[in-house]
Amino acid sequence: MTSTTPLVDIDAVPSCEHLLDIRIGFESVHMFATPLGTRMTYVVEQGRCVGPRIAADVLPGGGDWILLGTDGVARLDVRATMRTDDGAFIHLTNTGRVRMDRQTTDRFMAGELIRHDEMTARSSPLFETDDERYRWLNAVHTVAINQVSLSEVHYRVFAVQ
Repeated sequence: MTSTTPLVDIDAVPSCEHLLDIRIGFESVHMFATPLGTRMTYVVEQGRCVGPRIAADVLPGGGDWILLGTDGVARLDVRATMRTDDGAFIHLTNTGRVRMDRQTTDRFMAGELIRHDEMTARSSPLFETDDERYRWLNAVHTVAINQVSLSEVHYRVFAVQ
């Protein structure tokens, strides 16, 4: 390999296709300081997932464990269980990053829903199931555009092609 040979095919550009939307409502958030930043723990109260090939409830008891670092970046760690309308169970994990300016953060802390175009909030939900009707989800990599508040989160999820 010569130094002028690209490391990857420079014409390779991923495309995205809308996969589904998820809305999750939370119980009261627990916020507390740690040496790494502010921890915010959310417990899933209820939720709904809808897309062209799937409809499911997000079951109570999952959670979103967020670390708001000293750099102002929130690091997401989400785990939940979905049950489709036809009875399949699907495990959901999601990691991502959120960054808001000071004014938007103040609105968030006051309980407002912050829209996707008012902050930088992206995540990558992943799905896991052994139900053959939904095994296709196991191979899908995603990117989501997020909207957040202290009581709910909305994801518009796209499959990366």
